[in-house]
Amino acid sequence: MEGYLISAPRPQYPPQARMDHIEGQVALQATISRSGSIETLHVVKGPPSLRGAAIDAVRHWRYRPYTADGQAVKVATMVYVDFTLRPPPAMAH
Repeated sequence: MEGYLISAPRPQYPPQARMDHIEGQVALQATISRSGSIETLHVVKGPPSLRGAAIDAVRHWRYRPYTADGQAVKVATMVYVDFTLRPPPAMAH
């Protein structure tokens, strides 16, 4: 479904997870509607403190409708959201 993805806002890193240095990937089972919006989401796995942020972001993702025999159809897929803490930029001396 990656080739069908047209809009994927990045998740907000949860402040407590950032303070606790929690990184990881959240796997979500998603149903994409005939119009290309997210219809349902279920967490499959991932750090508990990152799950809510992943769901909040993916709810706003949009896809080009998937078609079968020329008709738009609903489709189930897995969606993965990565959370990685970035080190601060190096300071120039």
